Amino acid sequence: METNRLSKKIENILNKQLEKEANASQVYLAYGAWADSEGYGGVANFLFRHSQEERDHMTKVMGYIMERGGRPKIGAVKAPSEDPKNIQDCFEKIFQHEIDNTNAIYEIVSLAQEEKDWATWNFGQWFVKEQIEEEAMVLEIMDQLKIAGGTKATSESLYYFDSKIGEKEDEVELARDSNSNNPL
Repeated sequence: METNRLSKKIENILNKQLEKEANASQVYLAYGAWADSEGYGGVANFLFRHSQEERDHMTKVMGYIMERGGRPKIGAVKAPSEDPKNIQDCFEKIFQHEIDNTNAIYEIVSLAQEEKDWATWNFGQWFVKEQIEEEAMVLEIMDQLKIAGGTKATSESLYYFDSKIGEKEDEVELARDSNSNNPL
């Protein structure tokens, strides 16, 4: 008996999204390493935590595929393109990445609606809402950076910007913080 409740098209597009989320995690991780090397510890912490959030999104997609009887396909993760030129470029690249991800989510939801796969359509709504939040978050950071002076920001304003970004709340702990109670 066939137990896969996903059409081939839906399973394929969800697997593409699984790969996109894995690549997003890699981008945030790479940009976090870049930010840290440039002295932006707060930005680095924010990006490292966001990398884990993207990985959580990947596992959410993977879990849904399995829940519906499909088979997740785990592929290679691409190396991110070049490092950002500066902190503004970093967040502009992140914003573009989020827009691309939003468009991919819209494709999933559109295909689900076309196929009348209401379970996948409903699942996709969580990601639609998440992408609204993701884009708004990056836009807010870009606005704060603009107020700090953008590419002409002083070291003092960048220091303040960096410390505020590092304090930004999210749902993910840094690995070093989550292991602080580990006696190893």
